[in-house]
Amino acid sequence: MYTELQNRIFPSFRVALHYSLIALLAYFGAYYLTSAFNFTSHFAPVGALWAMIVGISVTQQTWQATAVKARTQILGGAVGAIVSIVYLAVFPVNPFGMVALIGSAVFVCQALDRPDYSMSAGLTVAVIMFFSLINPELPPLLNAGLRFTEVVIGSVIAVLVVQLVSLAENRPE
Repeated sequence: MYTELQNRIFPSFRVALHYSLIALLAYFGAYYLTSAFNFTSHFAPVGALWAMIVGISVTQQTWQATAVKARTQILGGAVGAIVSIVYLAVFPVNPFGMVALIGSAVFVCQALDRPDYSMSAGLTVAVIMFFSLINPELPPLLNAGLRFTEVVIGSVIAVLVVQLVSLAENRPE
């Protein structure tokens, strides 16, 4: 009975620890990055939330699988950031434009034969457009750059935490 309980509790605790550490580190990493820019500092918690969401969504059972998912997230995020910069340089943010832009980002991913980038690209576009809506003074390049950096922060932290916790568990005693 004790061993069965132990076999269920410890792996569950390990996964919960991964997610908690990733959330904490991604939040503070992105929060302090966004706070460094005076005219975006009051939106730092929202950028930190985006990094946390990315980190949590990237986390897999192994660091290798997490690294693969992180790569997909980062490259899809780059597509989303690029199409957002192009759009915002020409058009103002509005709900219909956001929907069309999400569709355009997904189309680009599909056309490049990278359907695995579609979700990240679409979500990154949505976040960039949301930031443009709540902070219209934010230059498109800075907005997309910060949001993409938050994608990288969440992704890299997820890989590092999963890898470090896995190394600690597998070390010889």
